[in-house]
Amino acid sequence: MTPTSLPESVSRGARAPVPPDASQAPGRRWLADFHPGWFGAVMGTAVIGIIAFANPGGFSPLATPMRDLAIGATALAAALLLVIGAPYLARWILYPRAAWADLGNPMVGPLHGTFPGAILVLAAAVAVVGPQIAPTGAVLVVVEVLAAIGIPLALAVSLVFAYLLFTLDLPDTSVVNGGWFIPPVVTIIVPVVLVPLLGQVGRPSARLLLFTGYAFWGVGFFLFLLVMGLLHDRLVTRPLPPAEMAPSLWIVLGPVGVGASALLRLAHAAPTVLGPKAAVIGTMTLVGAAVLWGFGAWWLLVAVALHGRYLRRGGVPFGIGWWALTFPLGALTLATVSLASAWSLPALGDAGLGLLAGLVVIWSIVAYRTVHALVDGTAWVRPGPPQAGAT
Repeated sequence: MTPTSLPESVSRGARAPVPPDASQAPGRRWLADFHPGWFGAVMGTAVIGIIAFANPGGFSPLATPMRDLAIGATALAAALLLVIGAPYLARWILYPRAAWADLGNPMVGPLHGTFPGAILVLAAAVAVVGPQIAPTGAVLVVVEVLAAIGIPLALAVSLVFAYLLFTLDLPDTSVVNGGWFIPPVVTIIVPVVLVPLLGQVGRPSARLLLFTGYAFWGVGFFLFLLVMGLLHDRLVTRPLPPAEMAPSLWIVLGPVGVGASALLRLAHAAPTVLGPKAAVIGTMTLVGAAVLWGFGAWWLLVAVALHGRYLRRGGVPFGIGWWALTFPLGALTLATVSLASAWSLPALGDAGLGLLAGLVVIWSIVAYRTVHALVDGTAWVRPGPPQAGAT
């Protein structure tokens, strides 16, 4: 049984149902079919700003260019969030049936998590880059507002998508895909956003925020383990996903990379809240983050190998899913840079610089193809359900 044989309420979500009046107005069809995965562009852009600000490798001649790249990427991510957010919200208002159909589809539903994901990654970028161009107080207000919007949405998406998966009559493991990692990774981003706010509240509130950060990390991490088991079984027992789903395999890097970075940031903030009790947390974090990074580095090699296989056997058709190549790689790059500092390993910092260079190249390619698709109109075409089969 393939994804195309899902119950009607599920399979229709791959191409959102459009009310009759929309089908008679081609100019508005793009809004009815607006893809929730567009926010991957925001996430993939904002993470470049966070990484560049850290100046991987610590090379002095690169300090100014990295700072400029960080500011530019963060500003562009903010602009993209506004541009993409407007039609996304308009679709929920004007075409709620189409939006709900997407959310209930195992292939498209998890991509709704990129909306709160984009808000939270932008908040993290603003927190580190913002003080370079604006007063710290104003920056923290922006971070607080973005956190107040993104955190409840992140929790809501993870709950709603899980509920739908538990209640829908799914055929078999063939519907499992890398997109299912998006709700977990979004909840793991939450502590990264909460840490900059710890110093702005009293000690009791800071303790609550730190506790909340660890709690959200736990939600995302255990969801990641559950989904990883499902994806592993699906890859072992079924044919590889169709070529258009190939980029989703890279999303595994997201929860791993953000998970390691979030642990390090929580541990760095813990002493101001927990005092001497935080010492053991710091040691455990160094080990835990390194373990997560190790699996992420291994999966990067797996993803590259599988992607090469797709390229040799017909290629990977362009789609919005190509943005899945950016943020996950950025998350692993950020973890690499953070671990280089935490472990005092210059070689790891150099590796982070190399990963950032590769990320910028991939981002440029995906951005170019996206602009080209927008110009010729193919970016608005919603494909039908992907066909299962060996690749």
